Amino acid sequence: MEVMGLRKAMTAQGPGTGAGTGAAEDAAPLLPRTVVLVGLMGAGKSAIGRRLATRLHLPFRDADTEIEAAAGCTIAEIFARDGEPVFRSVERRIITRLVKDEPVHILATGGGAFMDPETRAAVRDHGVSIWLRAELDVLVARTARRTHRPILNQGDPRTILGRLMEQRYPVYAEADLTVVSDERPPDVTVELVIDALEAHFGVQLPHRQGQSQGHSQPQRGGRPGKTDASKTDAS
Repeated sequence: MEVMGLRKAMTAQGPGTGAGTGAAEDAAPLLPRTVVLVGLMGAGKSAIGRRLATRLHLPFRDADTEIEAAAGCTIAEIFARDGEPVFRSVERRIITRLVKDEPVHILATGGGAFMDPETRAAVRDHGVSIWLRAELDVLVARTARRTHRPILNQGDPRTILGRLMEQRYPVYAEADLTVVSDERPPDVTVELVIDALEAHFGVQLPHRQGQSQGHSQPQRGGRPGKTDASKTDAS
């Protein structure tokens, strides 16, 4: 049976509890839609998302943080006590509320969130999705010695991440945009994300002072019916 906290999380309608500021929320948004970062654990969604939110003067939300705040317990505790199906149901409702009802913001999602068809549909209808694509060695290095990720606690992390890549990368490829997340400093990846958003929306966004826009062209997503350039993603 679901605990009361999870019922509250599944029906919560209040403002998010992420690290946004009142000034950021009151300012006119630079983008027409919420930016939803997707990808495997270790791809840098939270680190890149916070920096991107600061650069674009937008609030930052973390879907896992929102779930924990509403449920009154950690993600690991929800998994252990109630199972993954209950967690995914809560996650779906939280993300749908954030992209549909909250003002424009930057949203980092959990690694499995975009795998849910209803969550993908909500993001497609109300936001713009960016897949932060990272290779296995990068993911292993970034997730080493972190015990708060329930899935990685079930065996060898490299083996688990490799299996998740095979399962999830073809679905992540449905995102509107793809940006490589590698060993380069996070600010470099942020610039690539900004480049991708500028091209996608046809707007001009703040870059770092003195930062040239001579980055390699970000990859576009390949959803049916779009006219984006071909990707070179490996499945």
